[in-house]
Amino acid sequence: MASHQSVLSQTVEYQSFRASVPLKKLALDPDEHEKFWHVFDCGPRALTCPLVCLPPISGAADVFFHQCLGLSARGFRVIAAESPAYWTVEAWCQGFKRLLAHLDLEKVHLFGAGLGGYLAQKFAEYTEPCPRVASLILCNAFTNTDIFRYQEQSMVFWLLPGPMLKNIVASGMECSTNEAPICCATEFMLERLNDLPQSILASRLTLNGTSSRVDPKRLRDLPITLLNVWDNYVLAPEVRDALCRSYPQAKMAHLKSGGNFPFLSRFDEVNMHATIHLRNFDAKP
Repeated sequence: MASHQSVLSQTVEYQSFRASVPLKKLALDPDEHEKFWHVFDCGPRALTCPLVCLPPISGAADVFFHQCLGLSARGFRVIAAESPAYWTVEAWCQGFKRLLAHLDLEKVHLFGAGLGGYLAQKFAEYTEPCPRVASLILCNAFTNTDIFRYQEQSMVFWLLPGPMLKNIVASGMECSTNEAPICCATEFMLERLNDLPQSILASRLTLNGTSSRVDPKRLRDLPITLLNVWDNYVLAPEVRDALCRSYPQAKMAHLKSGGNFPFLSRFDEVNMHATIHLRNFDAKP
């Protein structure tokens, strides 16, 4: 894993984002005061139904800096949120619900990538009796954790050292193309992966590896946009196809390329599709 600073983290856009948008660290768990949500909040605070971005297994909140900058410049409010260590989906949903209450948000649009997309669907399920999700944008997401090969290891991830956990995640992140934007995105995500504490990474792998699935029938009244790439990425094409079959009512936003992290490598197209999605709602002042 690279120890040098990645190309993306040296760009004017990223440096401007970190200089102008404060990182909030919020301790919201009543029993564990050392568990912090990391949050970037961009755009008009008057908007009470913002877009909340949830990162993939290797990401931190700042991996959505292009969405924060680009969409807030168009008048949308965008929140990038990174959770502390939660070891079950239910605990994660409870923690995210506390975050929304702390931010005084009754409903939100969710943009979830990878594991973030899976958790976004589970939160919509969790709050179905009293809905808190206005819509979903799912990027390279999945509905069933049985697709992962480390089901038997999921109970021992908390015991494994950080470098071993990082190697498990990094093994699925190789850049198999010469396209510079995709390689730069991968390098940036590896840099973020290298910064993740052992407990955060172990908990995410546990969520990824514990057998569970979404019930798409419970979410079919939700407006959904499926944002998928058609080149090589870590999930098999069958997973993408299964997601599309799960939500026949969803709008399809296919990208010809983008790799594992199109929100970085094809951010202009991703922001365009997010804008089209949000325009269907009262998402601007």
